[in-house]
Amino acid sequence: MRYKTAVDIGREAVNLWMLWGETQAVMGYRMMGMAGLWNIAPSERRLMVAEKPEAMVRSATAAARAMAKGQAPHQIVAAASKPLRSKTRANAARLAKRGPGRG
Repeated sequence: MRYKTAVDIGREAVNLWMLWGETQAVMGYRMMGMAGLWNIAPSERRLMVAEKPEAMVRSATAAARAMAKGQAPHQIVAAASKPLRSKTRANAARLAKRGPGRG
C-alpha cells in the first residue's frame, strides 16, 4: 500500500520527533530526581522499570494488527507509536508539574 500524501509521512515524522523529545524529557526529570534536583515520587524508580513491558507489548500488538490489516507503512508506525506516545506524554506532563526540589 502506498502513502496517500507527503503530509501522511510528515505527520508521522513529527509524531516520532515528539516521542523522542518526550522520552528525553522524562529521562532527564527522572535522572534529576535521582540526583535530588527534581521532585519525584518515591515510586518513580519502580514505575520507570515496570511501565516498559506493558507499553512495548501494546506497541507491538498495535503494529501487528496494523500489518495484519494490510495497512501502509506509515500507518503501522503510527499504530506502534501511539501507545508509546500516550505513555511518554503522560509521564512528561506528570513529572514537569512536580518541579525542582526533593521528592
